[in-house]
Amino acid sequence: MTADEATGTYVEARAELLGRTGAPDASRRRALAALTDDWLHALYVASGAGGIGAALVGVGGYGRGDLAPGSDLDLLLLHPPSASPGDVTAVADRLWYPVWDAGLKLDHAVRAPAEARRLAAQDIKVVLGLLDVRTVAGDDALTKALRESVLGDWRALAPRRLDELRLGVEERIARSGELAHLLEPDLKDSYGGLRDLVALRAIAASWVTDAPVASLAAHRDLLLDVRDALHLVTSRSSDRLLHQEQGPVAARLELAGEDPADALLRAVSGAGRAVAYAADTTWHRVERLTRRSGVRNGIAGAARRLRGTRPERAPLAEGVVVQDGEAVLAADARPERDPVLVLRAAAAAAQAGLRLAPHAVERLARDSAELPVPWPAPARDALVSLLGAGRPAVPVWEALDQSDIWSRLLPEWSAVRSAPQHNPVHRFTVDRHLVETAVQSAAHTRRVDRPDLLLVGALLHDIGKGRPGDHTDNGVALVEALAPRLGFPPEDCDVLVALVRHHLLLPETATRRDLDDPATVTAVAAAVGDQGTLDLLHALTEADAAATGPAAWSDWKKSLVDDLVARTRSALAGRPRPAEPRTTTAQHRLAEAVRATSADGVAVLLDEDAGAGGTTVTVAAPDRSGLLAAVAGVLSLHRLQVRGAQVDTVTAPDGSRRAVQVWTVAPAYGDPPPEDRLREDVTRALAGSLDVAARLDAREQAYPAPQGTAAPRVGIVPGASERATVLEVRAHDAPALLHRVTRAIAAADVMITAARVATLGSEVVDVFYLVDREGAPLSDARAATVSVTVLGALAGG
Repeated sequence: MTADEATGTYVEARAELLGRTGAPDASRRRALAALTDDWLHALYVASGAGGIGAALVGVGGYGRGDLAPGSDLDLLLLHPPSASPGDVTAVADRLWYPVWDAGLKLDHAVRAPAEARRLAAQDIKVVLGLLDVRTVAGDDALTKALRESVLGDWRALAPRRLDELRLGVEERIARSGELAHLLEPDLKDSYGGLRDLVALRAIAASWVTDAPVASLAAHRDLLLDVRDALHLVTSRSSDRLLHQEQGPVAARLELAGEDPADALLRAVSGAGRAVAYAADTTWHRVERLTRRSGVRNGIAGAARRLRGTRPERAPLAEGVVVQDGEAVLAADARPERDPVLVLRAAAAAAQAGLRLAPHAVERLARDSAELPVPWPAPARDALVSLLGAGRPAVPVWEALDQSDIWSRLLPEWSAVRSAPQHNPVHRFTVDRHLVETAVQSAAHTRRVDRPDLLLVGALLHDIGKGRPGDHTDNGVALVEALAPRLGFPPEDCDVLVALVRHHLLLPETATRRDLDDPATVTAVAAAVGDQGTLDLLHALTEADAAATGPAAWSDWKKSLVDDLVARTRSALAGRPRPAEPRTTTAQHRLAEAVRATSADGVAVLLDEDAGAGGTTVTVAAPDRSGLLAAVAGVLSLHRLQVRGAQVDTVTAPDGSRRAVQVWTVAPAYGDPPPEDRLREDVTRALAGSLDVAARLDAREQAYPAPQGTAAPRVGIVPGASERATVLEVRAHDAPALLHRVTRAIAAADVMITAARVATLGSEVVDVFYLVDREGAPLSDARAATVSVTVLGALAGG
């Protein structure tokens, strides 16, 4: 058969294959590749290439068999070095011209093996193509020798070449965005697309670390199917899925449902997220191995050495440890018996700025026991702590989402997962927007009384999307049922519902109503009801806008919202302020503690059945400066995390003044210490024989400082008490933080007569009632000095 005859037959057969009805799929791609192979083999024979011992080699996508209707033909004519240049040129012309005559795009090269190897060492694009070479016709020994030499070089130079590959990926992300979150994604170049699948194959070929190539096969096939349909619909080779083409592409793929185009975007987003997550975790491992081994020592050898050693495991939380820079489950962790472990592990990882190891996620997805309903307090606290971690929460959340854990914990999540927004102002899908809003809210937790409600409200504010009907009405109905399941008390459920119902109230009113009309502010004040809800909505509005994208916020809009909030705050002014702490609980606890008082007047009681998932520690002792700091320090030494505390000074039956501290704590891991051990250490700390501060300072050096959290805030609450000066401390929780704060207060030579301590997720909201040595409220100057001292202690920690 002549070259012209073979080409004519191929063109007809190709047109018939691509013109068949039905959705494109892998079998059609294989058929197209086989048809093209037969044609090129005929051209190879007709060209006389066999006479010079050459091989016609498929490269890149064609080498892998991923031949789309609009794909270029990536071909390499590989010839032995002994072939004469004239013969090689003549053979190449007889091969390439029929391809051009057939109307196909051709990406071609003519190389001797040594030249191809040299170019692969210089150009990352060349080496990526040659990693997937396949002999179409001719001497397969040439192809095999080239593949082996290129693979050997790739593995030997992996540290440098992987850095080069990673740089290219980052440049591509900046240029083409993330496939999962774009309304018009590029199926090949957007992050999570086809090029990242090629990059994962290259990493796997380097032997540096495993890459989950096989597990992504279904996502790869979906992206290739969509690309095939796009080429067929448009008769072009573009890989960008434009809005006007999404409907016809969905129809060509025979997608069903009320909105096939929406189903198409959701499917593409889901595939892109899976690929991007796999790429993220793989690149993380590559970076860790590179950093630990040193680039010049060779990653492969270092990986083998690391596999031969037993890495140290540092405790992170109960059932969670750090190993090789990732959070993993402890050897004795039992997720099938510990339903809160999945959330505790996620929160611990995010708070430490770590990823959850893939094998830990797999085990949690497979073995985790079902959470009781309503959720216990530790589960709810762990969720809040995860969201409050800020940016590190995103990869942890995504890890659990890829294993479908969130849809099991929060069934309402399924409808928003990978749901497109259909509004170009949004830069993320609905589910990622909700997570991003929570991340942005973490920077505003100091502004509100209830940071836990802010974070959870941010996560749920658009939960009603992805369903028919108004998303706000949907969200209100969903959260009315969801909030009680999460274990929030009725009054907190009402606030969460209000946040969902009114999450658009401030920006819409500020930009669409006359703020000088008294009715405008009256309506807003009536809707929000109280100052606390107004502050939450204000913070949520800013976080929502930041998560949406730059087009959603401006200085003008901010000024209008701020003005509306200020006017509404004035309208809400004059409501009764909260009452001062009462000592009923303290008197009751003191009566219990009297029976356990030691000879030096110190009593310590421990109740492990405190309800709400915590342990109660009651301390009663003669009132003195530094008492609260000493007890807080001892609790921290025993790794007891403070979830809440009530501190009061009361009159004992003998007429003496005694401080009563009621703590709600939870062990960071393991069991709480014995009661007598706690009593002994508190007594020693008060006597000065246990240097709590020195031991805590030494331990603190081992903890990394939290990243990306809001700065601490310390201030006086004016008019909150007639008998004391009220100091409020807002900060991100950290080991021994309460000890640092109370030690600073004691160092300022003022007395704490009462305190209310609360840890909401990872956010601390502590209030202290302070008096001077004469028992009077502090002067303004002294109060300011104490504030600066406490803030300095927080900054120094």
